[in-house]
Amino acid sequence: QVQLVESGGGSVQAGGSLRLSCVASGLTFSDSAMGWFRQPPGQERQFLAAISRSGTTIRYERSVKTRFTISRENARNTVYLQMVNLKPEDTAVYYCAVPFVRDSVVITTTDKIKYWGKGTPVTVSA
Repeated sequence: QVQLVESGGGSVQAGGSLRLSCVASGLTFSDSAMGWFRQPPGQERQFLAAISRSGTTIRYERSVKTRFTISRENARNTVYLQMVNLKPEDTAVYYCAVPFVRDSVVITTTDKIKYWGKGTPVTVSA
């Protein structure tokens, strides 16, 4: 079965950086777009970024576009989310996602997601 395993979360101070990784198995990774979402405490899950299977098409949620970078390494079945200049409002559980539509980066809502990882928590202190 499909498994998505996120890592790289943790606690940082405001202004710090983290790089999240998500390793996928049970699917042909290079055939699928990938996405990142987050869920802050008490809030709904939010779209952050998506990348096409080749990595040539990328989409970001506007509020993170200047601070977050999504990338992928198909040879390692891994998608990354580099986050810089972190703010306390970035505190959330971060999830890796595989969409229903194989190469779609238009995955801004959770109903477009077929598989989820279990998430990795990020805490940003002021």
